[in-house]
Amino acid sequence: MPSTQAEPASGYAYGITAYSIWGLVLPLYMKALAHVPSMEVMAQRILWSWLLTLGILAATGGLGTLRAALQPRVLATLVLTAALISVNWGVYVWAIATGHGLDAALGYYINPLINVVMAAVFLRERLNRLQTVAVGIAAAGVLVLTVESGGLPWVSLALALSFASYGLLRKTVKIGATEGFFVEVTILFLPALALAVWLVREGGGHFGVGTGETALLIGTGIVTAVPMILFSLAARLLRYTTVGLLQYIAPTLITLTAIFIFGEPFGIWQAVAFGCIWTALALYSWSIIRGRRAAHQTVPAVEAAH
Repeated sequence: MPSTQAEPASGYAYGITAYSIWGLVLPLYMKALAHVPSMEVMAQRILWSWLLTLGILAATGGLGTLRAALQPRVLATLVLTAALISVNWGVYVWAIATGHGLDAALGYYINPLINVVMAAVFLRERLNRLQTVAVGIAAAGVLVLTVESGGLPWVSLALALSFASYGLLRKTVKIGATEGFFVEVTILFLPALALAVWLVREGGGHFGVGTGETALLIGTGIVTAVPMILFSLAARLLRYTTVGLLQYIAPTLITLTAIFIFGEPFGIWQAVAFGCIWTALALYSWSIIRGRRAAHQTVPAVEAAH
């Protein structure tokens, strides 16, 4: 999408809704399932997401468009994105269940800055001075947490790197949002089914034990598939940097939820680290806004010259 082309309002609506679900609905939902092992929650998310997405495609006549996914390059990319999103889901579920919601929030705050670095490395987009400073300040925030905790904040880094890589790869796939997501969960379906069946046979599974618990596990398909499809739609309609800006919604909501609802501690070192990240994001956002203003001012000048 050219930098001077207006972005559709529907793209913003899809993105804002997706990130709001990820930031508020999903943490509360996963906390309600904190007593269920993360791997079982993961398996159920995949199985019910697959069924829900299959129903959507069948109802909309989208099954016939899946032929595009059979192209070797497209399929290979979707195998990679399926692996990346399964890592992201697994780490996120574990983080919320074990009281690491703030670490998850930090990961999603870092993500837009990871997007900038990846765009520079893989898309050859040059970082301007403000963006370079922003990345440096964010790195300082990660360093603060590393020193304070005695190790890398692996939850934050795993979430940021996996989702940034996922978004970058999904933007290169010429396939519909729902279709692409369906192929991803289809790739993950058999391993998830095998795990779910094994848990039932071993008597360690929670599915089917109680009505409320079973309903929650089935509902994981809805809270997983809906925002993923909306995100994929937004990623195709909006600029890569715009998607990064909208992503601030999710970690902000996760942070507020972790502190005020889950009661996670927020000490001085967390405040310093988050302060670094917020400062970095402010600089990054300003660089984007300033760049767009310059682009919009340049276009009328060029048109007038002709």
